[in-house]
Amino acid sequence: MQYDFLKHFPRRMKNVGLYAVLVQNSLQKATWKKYDFQKMDEQFNLIFTVLLYIMEQSLKEEPCTIDDIGAFLDTVNAQYFRKKMTYEDCRNLGDFIVNVILSNEGKGMNFDGFHFEQNVYQTMTISYIANRVVYSDQDVKRTSYYLTDDGYNLLLSTLEIENNMKLTIHEMIFQMHLEKQSYDKAADEIKNVFHLLRIQLQKIEEAMRKIRRNALNYSVQDYQEILNENLETISETKEKFKNYRELVKSRVQELEEANINLRKLTDKEQEKLCHLKVIEQYLSRAMEEHQKILNSHFDLKFLYTKELEALSQMSLIQRFPLRSSLYDKILERPDALERLEYFLRPLFYQEAEKSYNLKKAFQLQRPLQKVQEAEPEERLDFDSGAWEQEQQQMRREKLSQYQKSLSFLLEQVAEAGELSLMELSERVKGTDRQQELIPNVEIFKEIMVELIRNKEIDIAVLGKEKSEYIQEPSKDFQLNVTLLQIVEESPRFQGILGIEAFRLQDGKAVEFTDVHDEFGNQKTIRCSNVLIRVREDDKAQKFTDF
Repeated sequence: MQYDFLKHFPRRMKNVGLYAVLVQNSLQKATWKKYDFQKMDEQFNLIFTVLLYIMEQSLKEEPCTIDDIGAFLDTVNAQYFRKKMTYEDCRNLGDFIVNVILSNEGKGMNFDGFHFEQNVYQTMTISYIANRVVYSDQDVKRTSYYLTDDGYNLLLSTLEIENNMKLTIHEMIFQMHLEKQSYDKAADEIKNVFHLLRIQLQKIEEAMRKIRRNALNYSVQDYQEILNENLETISETKEKFKNYRELVKSRVQELEEANINLRKLTDKEQEKLCHLKVIEQYLSRAMEEHQKILNSHFDLKFLYTKELEALSQMSLIQRFPLRSSLYDKILERPDALERLEYFLRPLFYQEAEKSYNLKKAFQLQRPLQKVQEAEPEERLDFDSGAWEQEQQQMRREKLSQYQKSLSFLLEQVAEAGELSLMELSERVKGTDRQQELIPNVEIFKEIMVELIRNKEIDIAVLGKEKSEYIQEPSKDFQLNVTLLQIVEESPRFQGILGIEAFRLQDGKAVEFTDVHDEFGNQKTIRCSNVLIRVREDDKAQKFTDF
């Protein structure tokens, strides 16, 4: 192409057409004068006010009926425009803006952009809003309006930036405010990021609706664009927002601990804590939207492929003109009516006639169902009560193994104050105490993983939670519950205040040999070196020694 700067010209003209068609629909309409909106400036301020209200309702996924728009215009007019309009006038004006200006009275809206590469005008369809049926609390059928892609592009182009840069720039601004601890501004930015993710999800849902109606009306270029946007959103969001959420959680925890243990927070710090909680909430919601976009991305690919395959199969169907292939033939040969069923049979989806195959009749016929399927009939005398008791007994025995292993580990650490896993392995290697520490591989592994994950356990906090909340006994192992039970029931652990566990960065690997798994097979465990420390009450310790 001679002039490279004219590439993608129709795409530019689509953005121009969004404004041009809106001006064309609104220009020289006598209805405006009826409500005292004389100047074009006033008219377009009101149109975009209504568009912004519809966008807000769309982002919230709430209904937006003509009554809702009328109530909104009535409130805005009373506070700002101050025109002499009743509520009924505002409702009629809202109906005029939605159905005449934005919807063009139900007629299609097009704008032609010249395609310099193909040397033709390319017709582009424009649609600002769409509608769907909703039901009110009284089960009354209503029409609710929401923005389409063109509507979002129109509004976002009035203030925001290009689609492919919006999420990235808002995320960068959010990160900058977070680093400067401007949490009020960071909260506003993370809301914008969440809204962009919600818009992307709604674009996918709208694309799927178009494909279901007619896949041929959804071009491959549109499909490619939305897939690229999805991939950019998916790749740029999850890991970053995970890190942000961990950072915000740590800062919230610092302020809450300072408020509980050290001093009372100032008003400014209290405000920061509120903003941090809002940020944490929106980060969690943004990650949920990310997961929805990921799922919808694959659903969109599957749906588009399925619809195109169905259309390609339809093209293979042979069609007959009834006049020439049926009526004329019958008029020429009336006796063909006797065989008319051969022509009409496919219309009724009748199965083909079956024929008897003599070769199959003399072959050895093997049963299709497996013999193993007869087993359920032999278990008719199943006693559900006895089975449940047996399962409960097995769970009690397993929990008892967890308790014995954790009690032995706590006893060894309490004697030394702190003990590494390497030192503990030297103590129990080749003795019967190794079986006490490691009843089986799965139990020991779960105990160590839970200790490392919790890092620090405060016994007093566990006791307080137990006294304040009523919980049903858990059927599975829970480290906090089992640990609190051991400390409360055993007199030698009464002075323990807390337990700390963290992985040592010494590069050493601890090895336990001749241990068993849950099936009794001998195994060898290799794991990282972990340091376990016990905090004890000095007064309780002295009293015990006395």
